[in-house]
Amino acid sequence: MADNADSGPTAETAKGKLVRRLRAFSASLPARLNSLTARVLLYTTVWSVIGLVILAFVISNLYAAGAERNLRDLLRTQLYSAVNSVSIDPGTKALQGRPALDELAFQQPGSGWYWEVLPLGDYKTDKLASDSMEGIVVPTPSNTEVQFNPRFERFYQTKDSAGNDVRVAEAEISMQEEAGDEGSDFSADEPEAVYRSVRFRMIGNHKVVDDDVALFNRSLYFALALFGAGSLVLNAFVVLVGLRPLDRVRAALTRIRDGHAERLDGNLPLEIQPMATEVNALIESNRRVVERARMQVGNLAHSLKTPIAVLLNDASQMQAPHNGLVRSQAEIMQGQVQSYLNRARIAAQRDSILARTEAEPVLQRLVRVMRKLNPDKEYALSIEPKNLRLAMEAQDIEETIGNLVENAGRFAKHRITIAARIAPQGVTGDDPARRHWAQLTIEDDGPGLEPGQIKEALKRGRRLDESKPGTGLGLSIVSEIVSEYKGAFSLSRAASGGLRAELVLPMIAAREI
Repeated sequence: MADNADSGPTAETAKGKLVRRLRAFSASLPARLNSLTARVLLYTTVWSVIGLVILAFVISNLYAAGAERNLRDLLRTQLYSAVNSVSIDPGTKALQGRPALDELAFQQPGSGWYWEVLPLGDYKTDKLASDSMEGIVVPTPSNTEVQFNPRFERFYQTKDSAGNDVRVAEAEISMQEEAGDEGSDFSADEPEAVYRSVRFRMIGNHKVVDDDVALFNRSLYFALALFGAGSLVLNAFVVLVGLRPLDRVRAALTRIRDGHAERLDGNLPLEIQPMATEVNALIESNRRVVERARMQVGNLAHSLKTPIAVLLNDASQMQAPHNGLVRSQAEIMQGQVQSYLNRARIAAQRDSILARTEAEPVLQRLVRVMRKLNPDKEYALSIEPKNLRLAMEAQDIEETIGNLVENAGRFAKHRITIAARIAPQGVTGDDPARRHWAQLTIEDDGPGLEPGQIKEALKRGRRLDESKPGTGLGLSIVSEIVSEYKGAFSLSRAASGGLRAELVLPMIAAREI
């Protein structure tokens, strides 16, 4: 009882696991079938299995029918061998002779292999039979149940008294009896020859056919199973090789998306070439849209540049206090116009596959400029890996990092640290479709900001230290540019006590760097 109680929960648990696995498999089946490779392999496998089953059925039945014919032909041959071996004794008028059948089965009682010769009608004599038929009875159907053919032959199946499934070949033969011999019942007035009706029966055990067909079926099924397995492997190989151009297209599109190529090139099959042509046309159209947007933004910036410069110049010649107000508002307008122009430009090229910039040259150039502007400050730059590439325009990187480095230079005491690297696991931007991100940090050893001051600093036009030059738009511009690229921007206190700015920006695929 204890064993049954212990085994019950275990069996239930195993059954539950099996049910859960089956449910999970059935739930994932639509997703698994949403693949050309899986579909082709499934369809070819199903068709191959169906075809092999039908082929096995047809071949097996054809072979069985052939084996049946062979048994019938064998029995017919043996039957007429018996006919040629048996005659009527001229003296005794009895049947005499034995067929020349060497098979041992005709000598083993109950073997299922028999022969017998039976007198018919008014011909009264003993029958002849094989040794194997001793004590065995093989039923004989009536002529209405199984009719003779025009050659006075008939073939049928039955069971002998030993339980063997047998096939019987019968023939009714008129055998000639010579008249005038000793003991003859005929007078001299009767014909010289008399014919007696005799039935010859040749019986064969159907087990030889069953065994032969079973052996053939085993060999057939093994051969077809081997052929089917080979066909499935070959089908899988052919499908994978046949669909390899799609893998090349996917890899090429990935390279285009990651900025390592600009066109979908390569020797593609005729079925895929039209798609490649359309993709290249789309890329070219995208390029023209981006270039047109850049040109329009540049034209707008150029048209606004002169009026704003005039306002700033006039403000410098005005009397206080109006000059300060006009100048500050003109500077704010200049920053806002620049900000909106940047946003329009970034929006036009954000999803473009053309945005790609190597980080090191841009950062090196910024550091060189800042060292000239702040010769009393130390700038440390580290980039890992050296060929780190960002999925951004160079001028957006310059404006973003430049604003942060410029702010750090204003408030740092001695040292500004700039670091760029591949973002660690879990550090991402706001684009769930992108898998590759870079992390850039700018730290200074200045006074830093409290959490409440950080929120104020990110507001447009806010300046926490009026003694330092600037418009208060730098951090908000950085935030807007980063947001347009679906990155992340945050401020915190550095380990040195100063301000730490962290950027998470889109990066060209790290696996291809």
